Amino acid sequence: MNLRRWLPAVLLASCLIACGDAGSDRAAPAAPSVEPGETRTISLDDRPFQLYVPASYDSATKVPLVVLLHGYRSNAAQQESYFKLTAEADRRGFLYAMPEGTTDRNGLQFWNATDACCDIYRTGVDDSGYLSRLLDTVESSYSVDAARVYLVGHSNGGFMAYRMACEHSTQITAIVSLAGAMDNDTSSCKPERPVSVLQIHGTADNTIEIDGGANGQYPYPSAATTVDTWRRLDGCGEQAETPAPIDLDAAVSGAETTVTRYAAGCRDGSRVELWTIKDSGHVPRLSEDFAPAVVDFLYGGH
Repeated sequence: MNLRRWLPAVLLASCLIACGDAGSDRAAPAAPSVEPGETRTISLDDRPFQLYVPASYDSATKVPLVVLLHGYRSNAAQQESYFKLTAEADRRGFLYAMPEGTTDRNGLQFWNATDACCDIYRTGVDDSGYLSRLLDTVESSYSVDAARVYLVGHSNGGFMAYRMACEHSTQITAIVSLAGAMDNDTSSCKPERPVSVLQIHGTADNTIEIDGGANGQYPYPSAATTVDTWRRLDGCGEQAETPAPIDLDAAVSGAETTVTRYAAGCRDGSRVELWTIKDSGHVPRLSEDFAPAVVDFLYGGH
């Protein structure tokens, strides 16, 4: 898919959303205190991020951490208004970090995830290192359960979640990608431990196509290839389970989303799943079931 054609499509998507291995010797900077029930800005390098602390938070109890990764041309606030995970943070009791990507020369935010998406001007910014430090930062000041650290991303954010799972598996338990993909070159993805993976993709996505494609000269794999790669990385068997369909897209009638689950044989209790949203595009009109279903996967991933 030509990148020049892709950019306007993603701009439209963003408008729709608005109207969407840590080094053991690295010392993480201390984070300012955020009171339970509040969202505050946390300083990190020259790229602060937002942290929401659930109302039920008690430092005596270790809790999960969820990090939201926005799409290209979007931002954390738009992505949260689309995914609506804050209410789930309160209901489930997890810490919730919302970082911002780097701003390019056109004033558009991106994550440097793969050649295909989305460091268009080849700045080489180390978003992988930045997000690893973000995890360290939160864990240095809050009672985080290191066995329950999760990344959730849309489009470019989904690409970035896959990169983090490949490069920082010792810090991450599970990831969810809506309309993203991993690097087309999978040879460098060598996670040190299993990471549970959920890929969600619409069959009518013309921006990041479910069957794979390319942005300019840079290809990205299909959703099926991405899932199969992680099935093998996590040691899962070839036999898939097919639970009952679910309703994720409010614009498509009925339970339009089929579930393909690989759990048998997966190491350390990990799982790999593909949720295929029939007739849905790059920015599905998410149902009220989306956020709870995503968190259910994360919590059951290990």
